[in-house]
Amino acid sequence: MPPNDFPVDTRARIETLRETIREHDYRYYVLDQPEVSDAEYDALMRELQQLEAEHPELASVDSPTQRVGGAPREGFVKAQHPSSMLSLDNAFSEQELRDFDRRVRERAEVDAVDYVGELKLDGISMSVQFTDGVMQRALTRGDGSTGEDITENARTIRSLPLSLNEKAGAELDWSGTLEVRGEVVLNRRSFEKLNADRMRESQPTFANPRNAAAGSLRVLDPKITASRRLDYFAYALLRDGRPVMERHWATLNALEASGFKVNPNRLRCSGIEPLIEFAASWPEKRDSLAYEIDGLVVKVDSTAVQAKLASTARAPRWAIAYKWAAEQAETVVEDIDVQVGRTGAITPRALLKPVQVGGVTVSRATLHNEDEIARLGLQIGDTVLVERSGDVIPKVLRVVTQGKDRRPFMILENCPVCGTHLVREEGEAIRRCVNANCPARLKESILHFASRRAMNIDGLGEALVEQFVDKGLVDSLAGLYRLQQEQLESLERVGKKSAENLLRNIAASRSRTVARLIYGLGIRFVGERTAQVLAQSHGSIDELGEATLDELREVDDVGPRVAQAVLDFFDAPKNQQLLAELREAGLTFREDQPLKAEPLETALAGKTFVLTGTLPGLTRDEAGALIEQAGGKLAGSVSNKTDYLVAGDKAGSKLDKARALGLAILDEAGLRELLGTAAATG
Repeated sequence: MPPNDFPVDTRARIETLRETIREHDYRYYVLDQPEVSDAEYDALMRELQQLEAEHPELASVDSPTQRVGGAPREGFVKAQHPSSMLSLDNAFSEQELRDFDRRVRERAEVDAVDYVGELKLDGISMSVQFTDGVMQRALTRGDGSTGEDITENARTIRSLPLSLNEKAGAELDWSGTLEVRGEVVLNRRSFEKLNADRMRESQPTFANPRNAAAGSLRVLDPKITASRRLDYFAYALLRDGRPVMERHWATLNALEASGFKVNPNRLRCSGIEPLIEFAASWPEKRDSLAYEIDGLVVKVDSTAVQAKLASTARAPRWAIAYKWAAEQAETVVEDIDVQVGRTGAITPRALLKPVQVGGVTVSRATLHNEDEIARLGLQIGDTVLVERSGDVIPKVLRVVTQGKDRRPFMILENCPVCGTHLVREEGEAIRRCVNANCPARLKESILHFASRRAMNIDGLGEALVEQFVDKGLVDSLAGLYRLQQEQLESLERVGKKSAENLLRNIAASRSRTVARLIYGLGIRFVGERTAQVLAQSHGSIDELGEATLDELREVDDVGPRVAQAVLDFFDAPKNQQLLAELREAGLTFREDQPLKAEPLETALAGKTFVLTGTLPGLTRDEAGALIEQAGGKLAGSVSNKTDYLVAGDKAGSKLDKARALGLAILDEAGLRELLGTAAATG
């Protein structure tokens, strides 16, 4: 029967149900003012699903039933943004906000500027395109120019309207193609529930709501995204890459009137001083909010003035993110232990008397290496000042008071796990366990191998890896591919279904690319970008293993340190045995058509760094390796092509030149924060 021949009451009932459910969604997920019970809502949804199943010709892409999530995909397709999604420059003090205001007034050639301040939600940026008021496509921010198409996942976010024709206010014309930009967040309550569920299933927990939102948005199965209550807060409306309205404040109000969630904690004012007062009122209240925030975004209200101010290559000149100072607290160092990383690096940790820092209970803090402990003059029993900033691992800033019965940390000569003599190479600040079969190294190696950007074995978390190694089920990376259903079901908190899922995910990892395998092998200094370059230049694991030192050094972006590390890895008999076992397990060792290395979607991808001075907790080589692993590039001199100068003690003329050029300048803490952010967005 043609669509027009359907009984009028059937078509009308479907449309009535859709509009009724949209209204309930809006009241529940946007206004937080539900009018019906869950049972009544579910009954309406079931009726609509049944009618649409019986009459597929009446299906509609903006129906509420399309939020439930379709079948899993093989991967995400990349797509170009209509216009660049730039980052924001940061201000860390009231004076820097005043300096921003001065620059804006000077460039705009006006005496005073109207601003809008919005609390900075700690989430993930997403662009959503609408055609004639109907949602068509959603993209991650990606590298700012290109993002990943996550439309099916975005459809599951209940506070994101799928259709705007009924909600759109009179002042907005939704005809044609418009782009809405906003932030995807996970509220605290949903975050806690998600982590509790993952703990019960022996899955790794998320470090914070931002990471959880990012992970939820980029899973390949939309049903998983649908199961987590993500929220979308809109903050920009563009047509052909330009603002639709003359004022940013009017844009926010119009988006709100059109059915979008918009951050209610915002202020419009003349001049910067009211915003400084507004910002100062929030740090003490931030824990009362349903969502995590990490500052205040300040924007010029007039879009005409915005256009006059324009942007740099990285950020608009008309907006800035005011970040609150890192949160600190005093506590006692009750002991110091060490962690053994996958490369054998020994990292001391302060075990602290638990203390609240920024709403989070902190019981451990990194001490980086033994030189840092000496620099701090730290001993067990001392009261210290601990800092936590954003996603960065808490660290000890200084000793506040020396403990009455303090005792020094005894430098380890042997690995605390396997007993192997530790080695400290010349020029390095850390000691290493050189035993490739060390159980602690193996556990960390497996976790790295299974990580999302390596072999992407979902469900293989820390608790399971501990059992694999401790019970002798896995003695190398290749051992993962020999695991049996019965072995998994014998482990704590592993049922039949979770065992089947894990074995399925392990099997699927056999088809991962050569670049992912190279990265997953954990070769020292070889980050994701370098792994892509090596896979592109050599095409197969075998060809890479046969490359000489000179051949490796000829590869773009591969320096002498990386080349030597690759050569050493393939020369080691233990690693040759591992590769033979992985080949036998059926992993991909050659690409039929090697793909060009894609740019990494991290905050550091393609950014140029210059290192100068002495850092307290890192050598130059260590800092450089961390930057390269995150996709950044190193340069020896400061120029207008430099993105960041990392400055330590006795920085000298490079620091002066960077200041003269107005470049971003980081100390070690700032670099570690940026590295943490890069890992989170990647």
